Amino acid sequence: MSEENAGGVAKKFLYVNRKAPYGTIYALESLEVVLIGAAFEQDVSLAFLGDGVYQLTKGQDTKSLEVKNFSPTYRALEDYDVTKLYVEEGALQARGLSESDLVVPVEVVSAQRMAEIMEGQDVILSF
Repeated sequence: MSEENAGGVAKKFLYVNRKAPYGTIYALESLEVVLIGAAFEQDVSLAFLGDGVYQLTKGQDTKSLEVKNFSPTYRALEDYDVTKLYVEEGALQARGLSESDLVVPVEVVSAQRMAEIMEGQDVILSF
């Protein structure tokens, strides 16, 4: 990804996902905003905290909810040079999940490391 864009140096954007993938529009809206930001060559990262980790789980069956399963879209992030995906370790553990339960590669980090990542951002958007 280019460090420069029409406006100069790319800003660091962190999109924090805290909600389960279905039942609200937050998860899908976040994913759409991330793809738009990446298309404009911003430095984009995603963090998954709390129930947000469910957005990345394999084998989501949404037929009974009558909504489209958008979790495969996370695999497209790499095509947009979005490769910094962070999952808070405690959120995975509290939900009985591990890194192998997720649809894309992530960096599993401690709560302390997540705080450090957040400190280093120019813009944080929470969904």
